Amino acid sequence: MWRAERRLVARAAEGTWLRGGLVMCLLLVVAGRTAWAAETIFFDRDIRPILSDHCFFCHGPDAATREADLRLDTSEGLFGEPLGTGPVVAGDPAGSELLRRVRATDADEVMPPPEAHKELTAEQKELLEEWVAQGAAYGGHWAFEPVAQGVEEQRSTTAAIDALVGDKLSSQSLAPAALADRVTLLRRLHFDLTGLPPTPEEAVAYLDDPSEAAYEQLVDRLLASPHYGERMAMWWLDLVRYADTVGYHGDQPMSVSPFRDYVIAAFNDNTPFDQFTIEQLAGDLLPEPTPQQQIAAGYNRLGMMSAEGGVQPKEYLAKYIAERVRNVSGAWLGVTLGCAECHDHKFDPFTTRDFYRFEAFFADIKERGLYSGGQWGPKMQVPDAEQRAALAELDRELAAVRQQLTADTPEVTAAREAWEASLVSWTPLVAETVESLHGVTLAPRDDGALLASGENPATDTYTLRYADVPAGLTAVRIDVLPDASLPKQGPGRAGNGNFVLSELRAEVHAADGSVTPVPLQHASATYEQTGAAGDNPYGKWAVAAAIDGDAKGPTWGWAVMEQVGQPHAAVFETVSDLTLPEGGQLVLLLDQNLDNPHHTLGCFRISAATAPRPVAAADAVPPAVLEAVAVPAAERTAEQTTLIADHYRSIAAALKPLRDQVAALEKKRADLDAAITTTLVTETVEPRMVRVLARGN
Repeated sequence: MWRAERRLVARAAEGTWLRGGLVMCLLLVVAGRTAWAAETIFFDRDIRPILSDHCFFCHGPDAATREADLRLDTSEGLFGEPLGTGPVVAGDPAGSELLRRVRATDADEVMPPPEAHKELTAEQKELLEEWVAQGAAYGGHWAFEPVAQGVEEQRSTTAAIDALVGDKLSSQSLAPAALADRVTLLRRLHFDLTGLPPTPEEAVAYLDDPSEAAYEQLVDRLLASPHYGERMAMWWLDLVRYADTVGYHGDQPMSVSPFRDYVIAAFNDNTPFDQFTIEQLAGDLLPEPTPQQQIAAGYNRLGMMSAEGGVQPKEYLAKYIAERVRNVSGAWLGVTLGCAECHDHKFDPFTTRDFYRFEAFFADIKERGLYSGGQWGPKMQVPDAEQRAALAELDRELAAVRQQLTADTPEVTAAREAWEASLVSWTPLVAETVESLHGVTLAPRDDGALLASGENPATDTYTLRYADVPAGLTAVRIDVLPDASLPKQGPGRAGNGNFVLSELRAEVHAADGSVTPVPLQHASATYEQTGAAGDNPYGKWAVAAAIDGDAKGPTWGWAVMEQVGQPHAAVFETVSDLTLPEGGQLVLLLDQNLDNPHHTLGCFRISAATAPRPVAAADAVPPAVLEAVAVPAAERTAEQTTLIADHYRSIAAALKPLRDQVAALEKKRADLDAAITTTLVTETVEPRMVRVLARGN
């Protein structure tokens, strides 16, 4: 990428030109020009500065200060439309009103007027007159002019460059600087091309090489150094405002270092500038973009982003897209387009309309006005070769272990059939009446579960009465279930989806009105929320706390915070077998969140079992699996067979070593995933509307 130009800058380091590096850079900037003859007057170089300093305030681009509807900053304003009707008549100094006014002596006629205190010198007046006499050749700003023919031939050899610079120095009565000594030249070249000083060994090797090719070989070696790309990338990364933090407010870190590596590699590989440009601005839009092209298009995500709570998303989307216009125009076009966000540009030919039309190019970038949680939008992993190999090996190991885990061997099949035969049969209980202490509505779902709705009180007690209970009942099971109507899918009604079952009480109400408590024991659950409870033998939110007889003690009851949005089950054994007397009822009272306001149950189902004790929640089987098991094996659908097999493999003791192996490999892979560098990328979406902001805002 521009390596030939860098060679010329290296040539300048020899010191044969006055401030050679600066001169060369300026020459590269104005590469579209041919050499100037000393006697030729150029509008852009010689005339525009005079008009800009003395005339443009009243006769320039700013309509707010323009006088007499006259512009001297445009070809049309100078020469008129049709040609020859303006204040300048090419080749005719006597017929040019501009020259008459600057030569005038009458205070009412002379321009600029005396009160402006911008009087032209005699030399400036003569220069204007000579320009008109030469034909008043007009030139726009050099940046907007077509490249002149013949420039490439002039730049093709260092001799031509020397001649070009030498002529200019002579015209200014300047002589080239003295040739640098070899040590100075060595240091200049190293700093210029790599930004680093030469090592002692490199210095000795160069100084001991008397050959004429020593310098050229040194240039080649430094251009081939990886530090060359780092040196060059430094300037480009500054231009495109590369950073590893988001800029606004908290200035949180973001991962985008692969973009930096892409830029360094682009310079080291001498990537063509057109390719370099396309990949950064639109690499994601290329057919089947490579990872490197996707990384390059991360340029579009380098702007500032905010996670500050007071952000108005639409306002900040406008900030982000406007900043892209300012950066692209500055980095690629070398112009300041940002002024046109609020008004037509006063010094360049850009309008407010141009600014917002430019914005529209970036309206298809997926982004948010307000970010949160350290998530900064679309990103991709960029593993190195070692990480890619490790990922592939882990995936191979996982596939092999999973194949063993899912294999239906005769031993696994026999064990599963024995497990099916031993399953606890749970009978769903249908309540005669359902009551909420605070009037919550508890309506049955199609699957027999009760769904709470209405106001969510700070505390509540659900009372459920059952007349039809299996004789010899040994355990009661509570399934807490997710539902789309609940916060975070439930199963609780708290804003975080949780609940707290503070205490479960069971009673037998006889027909004569007498009430007998039913003692419960050996509570177990498929999941319990973590939380220390001092010297208590179980956690603060353990299911055992729901039958400890103390609804407001240091242990608060059963909860599932870390796994909200999922189904869970709790099983409570009766101390002795329970058979209802004639006309009697089993009454369950569910006391909730006596220490945690509004943590009430949102969706739950009650079942009973008569299986021999112990009856554990770990043995609790999802209703869908129980339904599938109830179907004779020969009559099961493929889906039912798969459902049973998958569930059995998830609990079978014989398969635990394989499950543990899978879990360990998955954790290892997750840890490796977390260690892989990520980078923000551009993702295309349907373009959003780009609106022109009110002027002055």
